[in-house]
Amino acid sequence: MLRVEYRERGPVPQDLIELVAFELPAPGAGEVVVKVVAATINPSDLLMITGKYGQLPALPARSGNEGVARVESLGLGVDSLQVGQLVLLPVGCGSWASHLLLKAEELVALPEADHLQLAMLAVNPVSAALLLDQGPALQAGDWLIQNAANSAIGNCIIQLAKARGLQTINLVRRESALAETRAAGAEHVLVEGDNLPERVHAITAGAPLRFALDALAGAASEQLANCLSDGGLLLNHGMMSGENCQVSPRNLAFRNICLRGYWVGSWFASSTREAREQLFGQLAAAVVSGELHMPVAATYPLSQVKQAVAAAVAGERSGKILLIP
Repeated sequence: MLRVEYRERGPVPQDLIELVAFELPAPGAGEVVVKVVAATINPSDLLMITGKYGQLPALPARSGNEGVARVESLGLGVDSLQVGQLVLLPVGCGSWASHLLLKAEELVALPEADHLQLAMLAVNPVSAALLLDQGPALQAGDWLIQNAANSAIGNCIIQLAKARGLQTINLVRRESALAETRAAGAEHVLVEGDNLPERVHAITAGAPLRFALDALAGAASEQLANCLSDGGLLLNHGMMSGENCQVSPRNLAFRNICLRGYWVGSWFASSTREAREQLFGQLAAAVVSGELHMPVAATYPLSQVKQAVAAAVAGERSGKILLIP
């Protein structure tokens, strides 16, 4: 059995992680041993290793926040799962591993579908669905705007918003990202830059734009605020820029723009098992039906985790990098 660990933090994640051999005990009462089928490399994983994430585990730490696995053995009293069943791993379980020992109550049974798509279910699709619920009560036909639209979460927001009948304006930072964002289902895609509010208003034809999703922070927050209607909500959910949100008094005080933040980790900490299973079930069904599809850039065997992380750090790719057995 193998798993990925790191004992210190620093700027080059692939130099800090180690593939470590270990053995698991037989599962106890209420426990399950699972074999990991696929695990995602997310930006949050890399930020934890570099020490730039908002919440950091104690060292030494294990890597990997999401993935899917198959049940290998059951502990006493576990009757909700079966050996061989495909399950969604709990967020933060250390999914960059060959095997895990987990509580049965933490696992969610999944339908038999594309393993790579299901492995990406628990972070970005869940975040996208929850973010869409944090804004004003938008109705079918209403508008919202987001930046980093070509990111994994941006793609999910495009697709889930479309399923709700919402219209999206999607901002990207480079011309080369236009095609991949449109491929995710976006009708309106703009490159950030000069005259952005005018270009946005030309698309909405003067309709209210009350909700903006900000994954970048920094100066990008002000760009989004400038595009909102007076009294709109700017919801920050990331800092890909590496900077704090920058919003002017003009927008905050004189235009009554509200700046708020949201972190999906708070939902995982406070939600009930029933609520999690309901949302996971809805999103898994969307994957099965093809309503939700996330691009995959590459897969690497766990034995090549350093190369996989280096590829993830390099950026400018279309889709996620995943670890497989």
